[in-house]
Amino acid sequence: MAAPTPTVGEALVTMLEQAGVDTVFGIPGVHTIELYRGLAASSIRHITPRHEQGAGFMADGYARVTGRPGVCFVITGPGLTNTLTAMAQARADSIPMLVLSGVNATTTLGKGRGHLHELPDQAALARTVALWSHTLTDPAQLGEVLQKAFAIMTGGRPGPVHIEIPTDVMKLPAADMTFKMPETAQPRPSPADLATAARMCTEAKRPAILIGGGANHLGDGISRFAEALGAPVISTTNARGIMSGHPLDVPASPSLDCVRKLLAASDLVLALGTEFGPTDYDMYEDGGFTLPANLIRVDIAPDQLSRGPQPALAIKAGLGAFIDDMLANGDISKHLPAENGADRAQSVRELAKAEIGEAYRGHVDLLQDIWQALPEATLVGDSTQLVYAGNMYVEAPRQAAWFNSATGFGTLGYAAPAAIGAALGHPGRPAIALLGDGGFQFTLAELGSARDCGADVAFLVWNNEGYREIETSMTASDITPIGVTPSAPDFSMIASAYGLASRRVTSSAEIISALKELPRPCLIEYLDTGSA
Repeated sequence: MAAPTPTVGEALVTMLEQAGVDTVFGIPGVHTIELYRGLAASSIRHITPRHEQGAGFMADGYARVTGRPGVCFVITGPGLTNTLTAMAQARADSIPMLVLSGVNATTTLGKGRGHLHELPDQAALARTVALWSHTLTDPAQLGEVLQKAFAIMTGGRPGPVHIEIPTDVMKLPAADMTFKMPETAQPRPSPADLATAARMCTEAKRPAILIGGGANHLGDGISRFAEALGAPVISTTNARGIMSGHPLDVPASPSLDCVRKLLAASDLVLALGTEFGPTDYDMYEDGGFTLPANLIRVDIAPDQLSRGPQPALAIKAGLGAFIDDMLANGDISKHLPAENGADRAQSVRELAKAEIGEAYRGHVDLLQDIWQALPEATLVGDSTQLVYAGNMYVEAPRQAAWFNSATGFGTLGYAAPAAIGAALGHPGRPAIALLGDGGFQFTLAELGSARDCGADVAFLVWNNEGYREIETSMTASDITPIGVTPSAPDFSMIASAYGLASRRVTSSAEIISALKELPRPCLIEYLDTGSA
């Protein structure tokens, strides 16, 4: 007897396996159960969050540490709308994410008859944040559509992609079960642009480099290129740790005055894979960030090259391709690097530590102590005191050991699920979720998800009894603070209810002890009554 023909849902799971997907994050529902038909027999691990926003944030954290797309299964309607916030954060930070959702049966689409989970145009809604959204109606096109999705996520500036499958199409027989990952090549810089860039670099006496999230996973090339020029390398939040421990590393925000002075005194600045977002370059909104006229910008996305500071030379190219070609350039290879690069970098590191102030220095010291105690840890942050300090200055031990949602799109509720995704993406590397008591309540239930999958995560709650940063801003603007003191639960009791170990602490030393001693997943609540 012949085996039954696989359905579209079963074929999808098989193709994801062939694409190297090992984990999907999602909450099954009546509109996605056909996607789950082949999942139990596959090699893919399924992680169930407590909310679809958590699924998206878990996929985000997983993608950041692995460099591979995070994958979500979400239901029609509210499942997708719950995921949109996470997709928007991924879009802002260029994180590859594949969101696979159901949609109502093809005969009902656009009819507005009030079917379960119905939206006027679900794909159009997804397109507001996705790089691409597609409705699969022909089973024969499944492999082609999936190939295009991976090509978009990996062939240019990464971001979220959405594929929706009508509930009736999920059940149809699949035409094919084979899938081949698309071959994508980074666009290379033109010979003319390379020649001009090499000339500008060899003529510079005081070069500097700015790197953003587009430089992730290119640490070796960035280091060799910086050494060839003798250029200090300033890393934005999403690039921290790429140059870890290197004498040319400046792990400080371009919003700091000392970093701005370094750039202003440079006779050449190369901006590599950075969009010049205000939350990195003008955090205090003082308009004081400027660059010298001799600016080279390199970005894989041409639209980014036309935004923000206008360069003397704009190069559309994959950053890895640009660095490889520059290092292979004869003029660069024979060039004598600037002799004072390391001294300039060290001076700015020292000035930055002084400029951030005593309170932030204390927070940064704690962050460095955490890595001293747990060298393999990944620190994943929400918008909270420790994260604000670290974004100004922190020496992360490696790429993707420090990331958060306090810049760019700026979601709350990010750190808890994203830390779970990071821990699952890199087994053996514990993740520390840095949380405020207010923001943690957005996704507090993900404690249960961590328990279910045994995630190697410590949830560090910085409890200052409300939205202290917003309260301070309201007071500074002569606005009577209101709405900034939401009640916090007894976090230890909630952790206990989920079966997690917990400890309440009042000092940095106690935080470190708890991180060393408590079995993970665990919760540590720090009671902060003095932070501004």
